[in-house]
Amino acid sequence: MLNTYTVRYIKISTGYMGQVIEWPEVITEGKDLEECREMIYDALKEMIEAYRQQNLEIPTGRALIEQIPIEI
Repeated sequence: MLNTYTVRYIKISTGYMGQVIEWPEVITEGKDLEECREMIYDALKEMIEAYRQQNLEIPTGRALIEQIPIEI
């Protein structure tokens, strides 16, 4: 079964941090955006396997992310 997750990337001093919105425990860092994408993909696969081994419910994806402009 194919599922889609939403990842938030944040620029940090050492590169990028990535975190899965629907599954906040899945978080990683990379020296650039491409490496961070690879790392988050691997971390997500490992977390899915760990949850399956423990018979835990795997969070579903498909979060809706919206940016709301506001004057500050």
